[in-house]
Amino acid sequence: MDFTYEAIAKTIDHSLLNPTLTWTDLERGCHLARDYQVASVCIMPFAVKHCAEILKGSGVKTGTTIGFPHGGHTTETKLAEAMAAIDDGGEELDMVINISKALSGDWAYVRHDIHHLTHAIHARGAKLKVIFENCYLNDHQKIALCEICGEIGVDWVKTSTGYGSGGATDEDLILMRKHSPAKVQVKAAGGVRTLDRLLEVRALGATRCGATQTVAILEEAKHRLGMAAAPESPAKERSTGLY
Repeated sequence: MDFTYEAIAKTIDHSLLNPTLTWTDLERGCHLARDYQVASVCIMPFAVKHCAEILKGSGVKTGTTIGFPHGGHTTETKLAEAMAAIDDGGEELDMVINISKALSGDWAYVRHDIHHLTHAIHARGAKLKVIFENCYLNDHQKIALCEICGEIGVDWVKTSTGYGSGGATDEDLILMRKHSPAKVQVKAAGGVRTLDRLLEVRALGATRCGATQTVAILEEAKHRLGMAAAPESPAKERSTGLY
């Protein structure tokens, strides 16, 4: 497994989803992500346009959420959210499945929801991460979702929102990697707060993880690699969610 600073940083989607974050917090988080060269920022939808402006030319992707955090929006509402996000500069969108429909066994609805979002988002040149919220699902339901997402061709399947009753577990990551085709990547969210945990989820097949403790993770990576720490590394990085 590649242990370079770039490989570690490009595993992280820096999460800025806590509703109590101020505009100053959001701006600071975007600049932090740019400075540390993470994979992307996942920010609240209203701030996507400003985030994209800050990240322009940096190589760090602008991301946001769709149907967040419970997935109960209609497909039409999710589509409208997605198109607005892409118009504002969103490049990677994290959509929550309709959890109620999955628990009810209405797989036709779930498939329709994911299919329409995937088709519309890919047509605009953006990528889609589908959030299962595994803490509410059994293994049969998780496998069904992996199979649906694989058939449709989503870009990532994702364990959690970070706001449910549980986050990324080893068992779920193993299951999702096993039951998803190679072309579908896996994202871990919820509980990835240290470098060691990030390395563990990478070893289990996750190519991305949602994180709020980005500074702590990447400063530890620099330390282990013998790199210089950031001159004014914010030691008290404000928590931006449950990731």
